[in-house]
Amino acid sequence: MNHQHFFTRANEPTHRVQFATTPPHLAGAGDFRHITQALRAAGWRNHSAPDYPHVILASPDYASSLVLEPGARSDALAWRLRGHTDGRSWHAAFDGNLPVEILAGFTDALLNPASSEPPETWTLLTRAGWSYERDDQGSEQSVHPDGTVRVLRYADTDLRPWQAEASNPHGLGGRHIWRAYIDQATPPHLTAGFLTALATDRPLQRGMGDVPHTHLVTQEHTGPQAEQLIAAHRQRLADARNAARRIRRATTPETQLHTASGPPRSTAPPDRFATPGTHPTRKI
Repeated sequence: MNHQHFFTRANEPTHRVQFATTPPHLAGAGDFRHITQALRAAGWRNHSAPDYPHVILASPDYASSLVLEPGARSDALAWRLRGHTDGRSWHAAFDGNLPVEILAGFTDALLNPASSEPPETWTLLTRAGWSYERDDQGSEQSVHPDGTVRVLRYADTDLRPWQAEASNPHGLGGRHIWRAYIDQATPPHLTAGFLTALATDRPLQRGMGDVPHTHLVTQEHTGPQAEQLIAAHRQRLADARNAARRIRRATTPETQLHTASGPPRSTAPPDRFATPGTHPTRKI
């Protein structure tokens, strides 16, 4: 049945007036399909349990995975990403209130090869006006000019050296707005993609009431509306498909290029993608 028969956010942005919202890092989650459909367009497979409120996606080679699901606690991290790169396993997690356009800096980087030059991560923030300081123990911190979001890298832990958090300076409605954790084994170009998106000050389009802390943002009735946003999303999906094709051409032997018509196929996922209970893989 068509989603338009139900009151669901799956119908957005068709039925909602959109407002240009600043600052972007406090604009609220946005449409999760900005992430999930882009990965699906790039060939990631859906391994979600049909009757459980989550999304599980895996890359064509099963080297990376994404899980989006509610946690047992209200402060549980909603987005969890894992991967295996150059013989090392990595992990990253993000709150559900993190704007998807910022998270896309991380997930979009999964669809592109890493640069041969290591990124200057802190420079990505300081060029945008963020402060930077390093303490005597070697821990580093950068703070947004408005003071509501900061990025930290601790020198005394191997588990999650990169952390980012947006906080309510007044403590109203809870101190934390969103948090992000990226471990030390995560490929640098993924972390750089996240920081680049976080440093962008371009307004994000949100409906009135979609922002968790309205007293911290400004919303103006400007910017693209339904049809323009839908067209931009379609172009985003086309870009994801093209990125996947470029990677396949760069990694597939010449003798296989003439027979490969889609993303690499695998007969079954590894055991690490198994979920409690048994269910067929759902294709969308």
